[in-house]
Amino acid sequence: MPDDTFIDLFSGAGGLTFGLQRAGLTPIYALDAWSDAIDTYRLNLPGHTAECGDVADLTANKMKSIIPQRPNWVVGGPPCQGYSTVGKRNRNDQRNRLFEHFRRIVQYLEPDGFVLENVLGLKDMSYEQEVAEAFREIGYRVRFQVASAADHGVPQLRRRVLFVGHREADFKGLDPLLQADQYVSVEQAIGDLPKLQPGESATMYDAPAKSDFQRLMREEMIELQGHTASKHPPHLVEAISHIPDGGNRTSIPDHLQPKSGFHNSYSRLASWLPAVAVTQNMGKPSGTRCIHPKQDRGLTTREGARLQSFPDSFFFTGPSTSQRLQVANAVPPLLAESLGRSLLDPDHWA
Repeated sequence: MPDDTFIDLFSGAGGLTFGLQRAGLTPIYALDAWSDAIDTYRLNLPGHTAECGDVADLTANKMKSIIPQRPNWVVGGPPCQGYSTVGKRNRNDQRNRLFEHFRRIVQYLEPDGFVLENVLGLKDMSYEQEVAEAFREIGYRVRFQVASAADHGVPQLRRRVLFVGHREADFKGLDPLLQADQYVSVEQAIGDLPKLQPGESATMYDAPAKSDFQRLMREEMIELQGHTASKHPPHLVEAISHIPDGGNRTSIPDHLQPKSGFHNSYSRLASWLPAVAVTQNMGKPSGTRCIHPKQDRGLTTREGARLQSFPDSFFFTGPSTSQRLQVANAVPPLLAESLGRSLLDPDHWA
């Protein structure tokens, strides 16, 4: 198989690069249009150029001047809003065509292979064949699959669409590392973090790690970043106090029932299961199943990062709302690491 350098387009805060780097690949360039995310990327992934800019402006002349060598891989995931099963899906949404810029850059740089990832909504819109054929036309053999993050040690039932292409070989696919009865639960992921009331913060651990996952996330850290709970009005705190671990708004007494929200709003995570997909509204009890399983509040940025498999040493920058969005939009690093190991493993190629 080829060497291991890569560039990351639509890099966000760096979840994909972080995982691939841990697997043994070497990043040489990153690009994203969101300045907060690039600031976070630069803080955690120094040593190469990470630019804030529009992929449409990445012309041939610019690539010649800023990318130090032909990368072996081009990776990235266009913004997901146009594909998302949560939003209104529109095949004419220009965000749904951003992969064409990705394709243009792949065609110019001629890497040995590429990885394009996105959320599951892309498959739901029947883009699978359209995207794959676009890369076959420029000389790549393409493998498509849906990967579940929980299968790779991420305490979250998030699924991602993966396109892996190569000029000379066929990717056999990403194999699950865990079975359902081995999944990492919410309790195993965040149960060691300090308890907080709404509006409180903690910057130090106050209990030892209790699971292998917690030990993996803590490494040698002694301080916490991003463990701040959002403030909630007293009546909301009282309302959610009636919801049991894993329960939902049906347990809230009628006189305390919120007047708005969806059926899965005001629901607690189940401590004994992986989380559902983490969203930017993780701090809001009105979000989609994002109330702490045992504390009467929404999740902190650090808890969301843990559920995405970001280690505690990975610091997020910008306002708290921006940090939560960076976490929610990221590729889970453990999933990315598993992918990277598969890309480098000759047994995963034919």
